[in-house]
Amino acid sequence: MHFAFVSGNPALDLVATVESRHDRPVDLLATPSDLEQWVLACEELPDQVTADPATFASALRLREAVHRLALDRLQGRRYTPADLDTVNNAAAAPPPLVQLSDTGLHLAGDLPAALAHVARRAITLLADHDSCLKECSRPSCSRLYLDRSRGARRNWCGMQACGNRVKAAAYRARKHSTP
Repeated sequence: MHFAFVSGNPALDLVATVESRHDRPVDLLATPSDLEQWVLACEELPDQVTADPATFASALRLREAVHRLALDRLQGRRYTPADLDTVNNAAAAPPPLVQLSDTGLHLAGDLPAALAHVARRAITLLADHDSCLKECSRPSCSRLYLDRSRGARRNWCGMQACGNRVKAAAYRARKHSTP
């Protein structure tokens, strides 16, 4: 399974584990082991976690609550109490243990600790009204991301996937319309 971490925040990267929310949603987290692989691939989270069915379900609830809250922020709507409760309850769990080693930073903890970190990152993002939260402008992409570009002019979640596709399509359209 390949996961992209281009959103600039692990909470948004968790939301992005559902691809193409506009058209035909594809859930990359179909099983608890998929979630374990996502946590392993995310640099900000512990190396090894085990997902049981209950914790897996809570991770999916957190993902969807963060998605709805981010959309509420983009649309200027009030946050729903149920989504706030989901994120705040996840954030209340003990965070991962941070350790320094000869190889650098190491995080240790279980899946609830990893989800607590993700929830805290979502809270920090959603509470910061100066952060530039955007949705990818490629029509078939629904990824949310932080735009940290100069002048906040970024239009795509990532250049490698969406930006290149949009630019290539525009180039082909110009080529076909020119006699």
